[in-house]
Amino acid sequence: MQPKLTLPLATCLMMFPQVVETLYSPALTAIAQGFQVSAEAAAQTLSLYFFAFAFGVVVWGRMCDLIGRRPTMLAGLVLYLVASLTAVFSGSFTLLLLARMLAAFGAAVGSVATQTAIRDRFDGHQLARVFSLMGIAMAVSPAIGVLSGTLLTRYGGYQGVFTGLAVLAAVLLAYTAWQLPETRPAQWTTTPFFATLRRMLRDWDIWRSALWVALFNICMFSYYQLAPFRFATLAVPQHWFGYTGLVLAAGVAAGAGINRRLVAAGWGLRRLLTLAGGLALAGGAGVLALENSVGFVLAMVPVVMAYGIAIPNVLAYALRSYKDCAGTAGALLGLLYYLLLGTGLSLAGLAQNLGAVLILCSLPILLLTWTLKGKPRQAATE
Repeated sequence: MQPKLTLPLATCLMMFPQVVETLYSPALTAIAQGFQVSAEAAAQTLSLYFFAFAFGVVVWGRMCDLIGRRPTMLAGLVLYLVASLTAVFSGSFTLLLLARMLAAFGAAVGSVATQTAIRDRFDGHQLARVFSLMGIAMAVSPAIGVLSGTLLTRYGGYQGVFTGLAVLAAVLLAYTAWQLPETRPAQWTTTPFFATLRRMLRDWDIWRSALWVALFNICMFSYYQLAPFRFATLAVPQHWFGYTGLVLAAGVAAGAGINRRLVAAGWGLRRLLTLAGGLALAGGAGVLALENSVGFVLAMVPVVMAYGIAIPNVLAYALRSYKDCAGTAGALLGLLYYLLLGTGLSLAGLAQNLGAVLILCSLPILLLTWTLKGKPRQAATE
């Protein structure tokens, strides 16, 4: 009997990259102080993280096709554990950066290998429903990460955060080794890497999907990148930042819940993303208007609702024509959007203006969505 991928394990593995990244963000100000670097330099650890994450997605996605989903997942988690332990004992900011990039490379396995395994098991409307459920589960990821990171930073400094990351990696590694089956089809022909790359680079849908995913993620993660320093400027206790994770998680969950209802009601991809882009734009304007008060956090709610609506649909839509090379195609899509994400967060870190970042991301989201004109009924569930 063929083993089955359980949703609890798949959910934990999908949540892993978001949890570990948002768990780290409360430590940014402590890192800046501890290593005596500027806020801009400390914020760049997040953008460098996503650059390394992008290349990790390519390697692990390709390995999913070459050696299987299970051994790939285990190797990535082992690498993340080693990198987190290295970060605990980092004596210089340069070594910390290297450890964080190595950790990002390892964490990427949780994204691409899990999505590949899910696509092995589900298809069509069922796949979209699974991604919607994952979206709701992932809504709590930032809250778990930020609250945990705030507590660990408060009582253990940034070393406490890295110790917590190492413990989390060890626990997930044990759970995965115990429960994760091999989901790669028995009759599997590995598609040539460069042939798949050429095919995808000529596919406008792939570029558009990568831009959508990157822009919505910039909207989400620029908050975790810039808000700690905004709280410091406003002389607000840093542990308040941890509590905002609950507010934003509720917003993502609300967006994911709305998405499920709208998909069931027959909304197509264009209408869903137009709604999401409009929410992100309105939220960005609100953040810009309220940047000198803690009220800017409430203005982030429609932004994260947009994330909850958009991401499950784009992920279900993006690779519907690449079932024959799911791992490699997922890797290349991830490379595109994480490189875009890393670039966007690097610019956001330099700008240090959350509202402007949100507005500048929302406008191209809407422009890209309007290019779907001519197939307005094409839904993410295809």
